[in-house]
Amino acid sequence: MSEKEALGDTTLNGDKAKADSENNVKQEAGDSEKPPGDQCEFGGHEGQRPTRLYKRRWLIVLLFSSYSLCNSFQWIQYGIINNIFMHFYNVDAFTIDWMSMIYMLTYIPFIFPVTWLLDKKGLRVIALVATALNCAGTWIKVASVRPNLFAVTFLGQFCCSFAQVFILGMPSRIASVWFGSGEVSTACSIGVFGNQLGIAIGFLVPPILVPNVEDMDELASHIKVMFYMTAGVATLLFILVIFVFQERPELPPTQAQATARLIPPEQYSYTASILRLLRNKPFILLIITYGLNVGCFYAVGTLLNRMIIVHYPGEEVNAGRIGLTIVIAGMVGSLICGIWLDKTKTYKQTTLAVYFMSLVGMIVYAATLNLGHLWVVFITAGALGFFMTGYLPLGFEFAVELTYPESEGTSSGLLNCSAQVFGIIFTICQGKIIDGFGTLAGNIFLCVFLLIGTIMTGLIKSDLRRQNANMLAKAAETSDCPNESLVEPPVIREAKL
Repeated sequence: MSEKEALGDTTLNGDKAKADSENNVKQEAGDSEKPPGDQCEFGGHEGQRPTRLYKRRWLIVLLFSSYSLCNSFQWIQYGIINNIFMHFYNVDAFTIDWMSMIYMLTYIPFIFPVTWLLDKKGLRVIALVATALNCAGTWIKVASVRPNLFAVTFLGQFCCSFAQVFILGMPSRIASVWFGSGEVSTACSIGVFGNQLGIAIGFLVPPILVPNVEDMDELASHIKVMFYMTAGVATLLFILVIFVFQERPELPPTQAQATARLIPPEQYSYTASILRLLRNKPFILLIITYGLNVGCFYAVGTLLNRMIIVHYPGEEVNAGRIGLTIVIAGMVGSLICGIWLDKTKTYKQTTLAVYFMSLVGMIVYAATLNLGHLWVVFITAGALGFFMTGYLPLGFEFAVELTYPESEGTSSGLLNCSAQVFGIIFTICQGKIIDGFGTLAGNIFLCVFLLIGTIMTGLIKSDLRRQNANMLAKAAETSDCPNESLVEPPVIREAKL
C-alpha cells in the first residue's frame, strides 16, 4: 500500500514552509496526518514538532494481543483441570498449583533485566523474544505427554512463564508509542484484552478437550491434542511477529512522545529511573494497591477448580465456564474503563470506584458460593470479574500518568512484579485456608486485603503528568509563537480532585 507524507522544513520567523519533495516519507494511504506547521524557537526551546497517527498502530496492538492471548491461555490450562492432571502425572494438588504459580514466580527475578532490555533494544526485540520462548515452551509440552514426564511439562511451562515476563508490561508502552493522547487508554485496554481473552479460553477449552476419563492412553491422547493446537498457534504468531511487528512509527503520535524521543540515550540511566520511581510516593501506593487487587485475581483463578469442585462435585466443565464468565465480564469492564478514561481523564476517581466495586463483588461471591445454585455463582462471578479484571488497564494507565516521562515498561513492570508477589502469597495462603477451614474463610481472607487496597487507593494523590505535558503542548499549538512559559519543559503540578 503506497503512503507518503511531506515533511516541510520550518523557518524561525514562523512562516509556513513549503513541502520539500526530497523529504517525503512513505505513509499508509488514508492515515491521519498532522502537518508540522509552524515552529518557533524561543529561549533555546522548540515549539510544536510533527506528529502522526498510522493505521498500522491497530495491527501492532492486535498482534500483541494475539500472542499475549496464546501465552496467558497456558497460565491456567493446568489449574482449571487440576484433578485431571493430578491423576495423569500422579502428583498432588499443590504441585499442579505451581504450574500456575510458576508464571508469578518467574516474573519477579526477571522483570528488571527485561525492562532494561526493553529500554535498550525496544519493542521489536522484546516481541521476538517473547514469541520465541512461548513457541519453544509449547513444543516442549507436546513432548511431555507421558505420566512419567512431569518434569518435562514443567520445563515447558517454565519457558512460557519466562515469555510472560516479556509480555505483561507491554500494553501501556505500545499504547504510548503508537497511539494518540485521546486513545491511549483504549489501546492499553485492547492490549490487556488479549491477555484476558487468553485466560478466558484457558478456563473454557481444557475441560472440553481433556475430559475426566480413567483410561490413561485415551487421556494422553486428549492432552496431546490440546498441546498440539497450542503449539500450532504459537508457531504462527512467532512467524507473524518476525515479518509484521514494527519497533515504532516514523513520526511520534503525540507531543509527549516527541519530547521523550529527544532524550539522548546516553543521558538515560535505568538505575536512576528505578530510583526516581521508588521515590514517587503516589506510585508506590499504586504499586501496593495494584498488587493486592491483581494478586487476589490470580489466587481466585488458580484455585477456582478446587473451590467449585468442593461445592459442586463433577462440575469441571462448569468450573471452566465460570472462569470464562469472570474473564469475559472483565474484558467488557476493561474496554468500558479504557474508553471512559479517554473521554474523562478521571484516573483516580475511576480507579477508586472500580477498586471498591471489586471488594463488593468479592464479598458477594464469597457469600453465595456455597448456596448450591450454580446459576448464582455464574452471576456473582461475572460481577466480580467485571470490576476485578476491569481494573487491570486502569492500573497501567494511572501508573503512566503518575510517572511520565519515565519508561512505561518500567512502571508497568513494577506493577506486575507486585502482582506476582501478592499472587504467590495469596494463592498459597488461600489454598491452605481452604484445605483447613473451607472456601468461605479463604475468600474472606482475600476480602480483607481488598479492603486495605481500597483505603490505600483513596490516599493516592493524582499527579497527571502525561496529561499536563499534552495540555501544555496544545496550549503552545494555539499560539502563533509560544512564549517561554509554553515551550519550557513541562512543569508538573498535582491535579486537584
